[in-house]
Amino acid sequence: MMYSSLEDFLKQQRALLAKGPVALIFVEDDVEVATTLRHHLQSGFKAVVALMPDAFDLPRDIKSRIHRVPFDCSAPEDVFKAVNQIIAAAQPGCWLYYCYNAEFLFFPFCETRTVAEMLTFHTEERRSAMLTYVIDLYAGDLQQHPSAVSLESAFLDKSGYYAQARWDETTNGPRERQLDFFGGVRWRHEEHIPWASRKIDRISLFKVQEGLKLQQDHTFNDQEYNTYACPWHHNLTAAICSFRTAKALKRNPGSDFAIDSFRWHNSTPFDWHSRQLLDLGLMEPGQWF
Repeated sequence: MMYSSLEDFLKQQRALLAKGPVALIFVEDDVEVATTLRHHLQSGFKAVVALMPDAFDLPRDIKSRIHRVPFDCSAPEDVFKAVNQIIAAAQPGCWLYYCYNAEFLFFPFCETRTVAEMLTFHTEERRSAMLTYVIDLYAGDLQQHPSAVSLESAFLDKSGYYAQARWDETTNGPRERQLDFFGGVRWRHEEHIPWASRKIDRISLFKVQEGLKLQQDHTFNDQEYNTYACPWHHNLTAAICSFRTAKALKRNPGSDFAIDSFRWHNSTPFDWHSRQLLDLGLMEPGQWF
């Protein structure tokens, strides 16, 4: 279905935002839009909403399966405003997910289980949000793929990830069960990345509650939503495998000429399978087997 605006979508589809899970895909450019939408349709979301410019076309098979909302992502803060607008319109308890085009959600055992099944288990563990790591993908050969995007020859970093305590200015101490995570292309080419954009953690899956607000650092105003696990054991985490950073670095004139290749000695081909991400420690199955 197509809508005239985000307000029109929220007015017509309040019932859709009752339980979820609903995927919100923010389309910044025309790179791998259809692929991103197909991937999330196959992941088992109840609905997929594409917030995208009118100028971009979509294949016929996708048009009939998604909700298309006119939206301009050129101002990054508008994405956060839109997510918060949708949170305010959704019913408490509805699971939402957000990402950008050329980003692909992977979670433990996603080849045989749906995102709805995973979130049912996560809810039973009394969790209202799930930490996702944004894992940078990049083309292995920038001469052949100057945009840094290639599904067939995608690479990722198999090491080089680390975490630091997240500081609470109010208590002047580290926040409980919260860490800032770094690594990937953003870490190796940090001289081209603003400090505020270097983290790779994002709370992409979350349950709506009254008063919840997404902040511009991809955290929420409810601090429990920003934790990686509950106090008593490890919980599920997921990964968003993303070409977004590499794509931006090659599009930016300041970094384009400084980067001949994203590959290094710890690069490895991406298998497009959750087992590889689990083996590399890039997501956690928790108690879900």
